[in-house]
Amino acid sequence: MVTLITKITERGQASIPAEVRRLLGLRPGTKLLWEPVSENEVRVKVQGTGSVVGPMGVLGYAKTFRESRSTGEWMRELREGETI
Repeated sequence: MVTLITKITERGQASIPAEVRRLLGLRPGTKLLWEPVSENEVRVKVQGTGSVVGPMGVLGYAKTFRESRSTGEWMRELREGETI
């Protein structure tokens, strides 16, 4: 890997080079842990996003669109259309 240099902006921000982002799989929302090692050296560790990626990430999503109901309420609603 080639040595890469970035510049800190007036707001204290620095860009992570694309090569490093790809290598480490960094995405928006990824948390980074900054650990000072010495007077002029810092170690950065990837902490992750805390969210699940892929199909498992949608579990519980539908819950945001409906109110919670008991099993009895669900069964009454389902049985309304039944004929005996």
